[in-house]
Amino acid sequence: MWDFSVGRALGLMLKTLPFVILRVAVYFGVAVAYVLATGAGAGIGWGIGGFGDEGFRASTTLWGGVIGFGLTAAVMYLLREYILYVVKAGHIAVLIKLLDGEQMPKGRPQIAYAREEVAGRFAEASVLFGVDQLVKGVLRAITGLVRGMISILPIPGARQLVSILQAFLRIAVGFIDEVILAYAIRNRSDNAWASARTGLILYAQNYKPMLKNAAWLALIVYGLSFVVFLVMLAPAALAVYLIPGAWSAGGVVFALLFAWAVKAALLEPFAITCMMDVYFRTIEGQVPDPAWEAKLDNLSGKFKTLKEKAATYQPPRAADPDSVPG
Repeated sequence: MWDFSVGRALGLMLKTLPFVILRVAVYFGVAVAYVLATGAGAGIGWGIGGFGDEGFRASTTLWGGVIGFGLTAAVMYLLREYILYVVKAGHIAVLIKLLDGEQMPKGRPQIAYAREEVAGRFAEASVLFGVDQLVKGVLRAITGLVRGMISILPIPGARQLVSILQAFLRIAVGFIDEVILAYAIRNRSDNAWASARTGLILYAQNYKPMLKNAAWLALIVYGLSFVVFLVMLAPAALAVYLIPGAWSAGGVVFALLFAWAVKAALLEPFAITCMMDVYFRTIEGQVPDPAWEAKLDNLSGKFKTLKEKAATYQPPRAADPDSVPG
């Protein structure tokens, strides 16, 4: 069925409890910020609407809520690099150490240790973000290759099957990009672009077991997320009731937000832990296959960009001790 151990993944999650708490604080904080900003915007709109009739008030309340929601989304867009650098990559760095059977350094907080590890592989958040974006582009190209292989098979209804598969693979591949980042951290290279390139080749030459396990995890994670969404509908409806003007669609939106928070804070790290376990065991003892490297060269312009950046990257040089004032 699948190649990962649910029990082992949950055990590792418990060992990284400081990061789990950090993720809960960050992602539920984001969800609450959306609710509060939307409510505040709707309240301001409701107040402005007092200068007109009921129709005008309904309109200003709606637009106030939309503007509050949009402003929060804009702030989160600006913070995406920081969250990737501190929260996601940091958690991965600690999970890697535990997956390899190593103990955390005594007397050092997990989060402080993780920041040093990530900084050692990715000098700046922008470098990590750039690597992540290119990796996602290459992964999309690989899943496109899989779709193409299926579409040419003489299967009745192949076109409909490919459409369904395309949507499903987009979800499943979302757990794999962070596994490639995990390879770059675990490899301890100071050239993150080169490590990501090697990690992608190793993934591509083992795409069958990787996609199979990613598919199972997608079913588990999104199935549980849907359950959370249903549970959160009642409290979300209460939040909407408290907003002036009672935004009718808000209950569904807020329930989706809290379901997303549970997914990002708890379910995603579980899935990534499982995928890292499968990936590192699968590639153990393997070397990158030149044939797959050539395929990726022809398949994805982003892979070529990754190679170019790997070839030209100059890691930051340590400060010269003699140049430091005494």
